Amino acid sequence: MHLIPSLFPKTYFFRTIPFGWNLITAGYIEQSIQGLVVSTLGLLFMGKLLEPIWGSKEFLKFIFVINFLTSVCVLITAIALYGVTRQENYLYMPLSGFHGVLAGFLVGIKQMVPDQELPRLKIKAKWLPSLMLLFSIAISFFTPESATYLSTLIFGTYMGWIYLRYLQRKPESKHRGDPNEDFAFSTFFPEFLIPIIDLIASKFHRNLCGKSEAFIDTLGYSLGSAPLPGSDPIEASRRREKGARALEERLAAESLIAAGKKSEELQINGTNNV
Repeated sequence: MHLIPSLFPKTYFFRTIPFGWNLITAGYIEQSIQGLVVSTLGLLFMGKLLEPIWGSKEFLKFIFVINFLTSVCVLITAIALYGVTRQENYLYMPLSGFHGVLAGFLVGIKQMVPDQELPRLKIKAKWLPSLMLLFSIAISFFTPESATYLSTLIFGTYMGWIYLRYLQRKPESKHRGDPNEDFAFSTFFPEFLIPIIDLIASKFHRNLCGKSEAFIDTLGYSLGSAPLPGSDPIEASRRREKGARALEERLAAESLIAAGKKSEELQINGTNNV
């Protein structure tokens, strides 16, 4: 996805209109073999965990929506950076790759199995998006080409959270989103920052969702007397148990494969020694 510079700021948007399909296709084009391998492995591993829980239709919808919204945000950011710095490299910089969707997948895993500990990494799944972003930001100080992937990872993570928090439809409850407190925006940050983040996030939430919640209150679903739609703890527990079961089955299958390969190697070595 390339941008074309111009002397007049308003023409930036008009010049992207003939190539508007780039906002859809950019996420599916990798710029290197390494990126293709990482994207393929990430899609296979995380897809096998999330697709059975979400369903094929919802899984494909998530990929399309997150990819498109991430591309739009990256485009606007590149134009804004050029407007501030007047450096044309922001406009000519190639921006593509599936890593924005992969970042959204990590948010989905955080939602499904937040307390599941990954055996090899010894960390809980709820910290995967945060650690990925922290590592990417740290690497960006040492790599000049970081702008080609950092913004995509940040917006992929945020758009993934926005979609799962407010937009994803739950077939079993016929409601949208996941308003549970353990999936709040502040849960991406360390505990000592949670009060500050909650204070800031609550203002954005009030401005964005205040009218809809007021409408729910008028129907008798007040915040004080009953939970908001979609916040049923039984439903959330069922969804997490299903996600934890899928992850455990996936890890068990991989351990069996590794054990089988190891036994074959031992047999081959024993035969050679004989």
